[in-house]
Amino acid sequence: MVYMATRPTAKIDDSAQKQTSELRYVARQPILDLHSRVHGYELLFWNGRKPFVRADSDLATRTMLDNSVVFGLEELARGLPAFVNCTAESLTEEWVKVLPPDMTVLELSSSAEPTPYLLAVCRKLKASGFRLALADFTGRLESGPLANLADYIKVDIAKVDAAKRRNLLDWLGGTPACLVAQNVETQKQYEQTRKEGFELFQGYYFCRPEPLQSHKIPGNRLVHLEIMEDLQNAPVDLQRMSQLVMCDASLTYRLLRLVNSPVCAMRQEVTSIQSALMLVGESAFRRIAMLAIASDFSIDQPPEILRMAFERGHFCELAANLCGLNPSEQYLIGMVSLFPAMLRILPEDLVRLLPLREKARDALLDKEIPEGILLRWIVCQEYGNWAECDEIVRSNGLHHDQVMRCHADAVKWAEEALKSNA
Repeated sequence: MVYMATRPTAKIDDSAQKQTSELRYVARQPILDLHSRVHGYELLFWNGRKPFVRADSDLATRTMLDNSVVFGLEELARGLPAFVNCTAESLTEEWVKVLPPDMTVLELSSSAEPTPYLLAVCRKLKASGFRLALADFTGRLESGPLANLADYIKVDIAKVDAAKRRNLLDWLGGTPACLVAQNVETQKQYEQTRKEGFELFQGYYFCRPEPLQSHKIPGNRLVHLEIMEDLQNAPVDLQRMSQLVMCDASLTYRLLRLVNSPVCAMRQEVTSIQSALMLVGESAFRRIAMLAIASDFSIDQPPEILRMAFERGHFCELAANLCGLNPSEQYLIGMVSLFPAMLRILPEDLVRLLPLREKARDALLDKEIPEGILLRWIVCQEYGNWAECDEIVRSNGLHHDQVMRCHADAVKWAEEALKSNA
C-alpha cells in the first residue's frame, strides 16, 4: 500500500477537482505471479466516504484517472503494470489517454455492455499500447466479446465457488487472456486456485503461510534471534555482537551491504561488523541489523513480504513520536510482525523466543493496547480497511496528515531498502 499527499487539481473538471481535494488515501494492492513475484498493482483510492473509489461512477473514474496523473503511475506501481479501474464511458470518451499506455492496464467491469462502439474503442486503445482487464468475471454470455479482447480476466473467488470456477476456466480455455484470482487470502485458496489454472493472484495470502507442525527454527536463525536479544541491551556489547553476526556469512554480507547503502547514508565504506557498529552508532546499527535479519528470514518467501516488513517497521518508528511511544521498540514491533509468516510459525510461538517487553509481545499478538495502535493502523491500511484507519487516528488524538506523511516516507524508505538488499 502507498499513500501520497493529496493535491487539488483541475485536469479534468471541477467536480473531479472537488473529489480529488477530498481524497484521503491512494493505495496499491499487489498481484503476484506463479513464482511469487509482483506482476503489477491495482490502484485504489478512498475519499473518506466509500470503502474504495472504484469505477462505479464516471466521477470516481475521472478522479482516479486525474490522481493517477498527479501522483505518477511510475511511483505508485514501482514501474510495474498499473491496473486502473475504468467505466465504459471513460474508455469511449478517451479520458484514459492521459495515462502512459505501456504502464497501464485498463480494468473494466464484466457487467459493461459490449456495444460495437465500446469494442471498437477497446481495440483502438489496445493498438495504442494499453492492456485491458475484465474484472469480476462470472461467465455471462454477454461478456464474451470483451473476454475475447481482454489481456487479463479476473475472477473473484469470494463470489464464485470452485465448481463454477472450473466451468469458467473451461469456457475461457480458448482465450489468450491471463487469468487472475481475486481475494486470495489463505495458502489453501492459493494452492486451490493455482491447481485450477489461474496464473496471477491478488490478495494477502503470502502474509499467511501455513505454520509447519513441529517446525524447528534452523540453527542460524536461532543465532539471529540471539542477536535480536543482544540488540535490546544498552550499550551493545561490541565484541559479542561482532562474533554473533559473523556466525552467519549470509547475514554478515547483508549487513555490510546495508551499512554501505543509501539506507544508512554512510560517507565511508566499512569492511567489518565492529567498524560498522562504531561508525554508525548503536541506534542505526540496531535498525540495519534488523533489516538484515528480516532479509534472511524472508529468503524463501515472496519479495513483497520483505517490502511490507520494511514498510511496517519504518512507519511504526516514524509515527512513534506522534503518540509518545518508543521509536526503537515500535520499529521492532512493525518489522517482527511479519516474522511468523516468514518463519512459518505461530505468532505466540515466536514471541516466546523474543526478548521483548510484555507490552511489545501483546502488540504483536494484536491486543488492544497503546503499543499496538501503529501496527494495527498499517495492517488496516494494507487491507484497505481505511474507515478503521481513520477511527484509530481519531480515537488516539492523532492527525491524519501527519500519519500519512509518516507512511509516505516509510514507503519510499522501504523501496530504498529493497534496492540496497538486492
